[in-house]
Amino acid sequence: MASLNIDPPLLNSANPWCTTLEQLQELYESPHTGAITTRTSLLKGFPHDPAHHQFTFFNPSTHSSSTLNTDLAGDATTTGSLNTLGYSPLNLGQYLDFVTKISDSLPSEPPKGRETFKPILISVTGSVEEVAQCYQLIYTIRHSVKMPLAMEINLSCPNIPGKTPPAYNADALREYLAALKITIDVGLTKSGGETQIPVGIKIPPYTYQEQFDALISVLEESAENKMKPVYLPCPISFITAVNTLGSSLVLSTQDVGGESMISPALNSANGSGIGGLAGAPLHPLALGNVRILREMLDKREALKRIMVVGTGGVEDKSGFERMRHVGAGAVGVGTALGRKGVKVFGEIMEG
Repeated sequence: MASLNIDPPLLNSANPWCTTLEQLQELYESPHTGAITTRTSLLKGFPHDPAHHQFTFFNPSTHSSSTLNTDLAGDATTTGSLNTLGYSPLNLGQYLDFVTKISDSLPSEPPKGRETFKPILISVTGSVEEVAQCYQLIYTIRHSVKMPLAMEINLSCPNIPGKTPPAYNADALREYLAALKITIDVGLTKSGGETQIPVGIKIPPYTYQEQFDALISVLEESAENKMKPVYLPCPISFITAVNTLGSSLVLSTQDVGGESMISPALNSANGSGIGGLAGAPLHPLALGNVRILREMLDKREALKRIMVVGTGGVEDKSGFERMRHVGAGAVGVGTALGRKGVKVFGEIMEG
């Protein structure tokens, strides 16, 4: 597996606030991020519909919510977020173009004291075949940009109707890893054995032990002589844990014609307003997932080097320290970035 160095160990998660070139450039220029992540993209882009794909910040106690689809909205109490978003409306090719533009803006040499520029994690998703193509495209441009590149495979979005997140299904996860090993092998053969780019998987929140067992079992299969090509180790360098928690609902009270009515805070494709939960309400579950994963990985020699990127409800130095305490090699930030902007990374690192 290829190594991934994130220093300082803080970055943004794949979320709505890393969609555009301007957003990514600002994140990259922050002295407090050790890497940045793009919003999850498909080869051909996602059909975004603002009438159905939305986000809001909310107060976990009162369910009072902010103005829909508004960055930096709400107040200090709206520490939770709910979204019915899918993936980025921009395709992978556009993100690779953004990466090239960010690279072109860099000086010829990394800052003093650093061996490399900070990495960019390119978050992708799609079918098994499409993800293999994504790897090939990212691998192809690695030498034409100045910063190290990594690929994060988002196998965890809860907001796509009719599609169970593959990270909840061992057979589906096995197909992704098997195809990835073959794709990496082809790339190494064509390039004369050069090192692969780091690859990670973004997983949904797990709520019972069998889900963790299934993930670790498939990773072990990929590391042993059970998944061809057998000479390659497990292709996964990092696990991002966790994405939003699906099947969540925020209800708000609204004045309609002089009458108080309770209704969903968001719209959604099926009209239910049910979406993915993030921010402070997710933090305890995210901490538990990171600790369990780290302990299970450390017990297996072939998997000990996999980094866990802890994501979920971190918005201050205390949250960052809790994530690091339970074993996160690096810490991702999502909801707090949307609420506070890029300055949140300085608040986290400097307290």
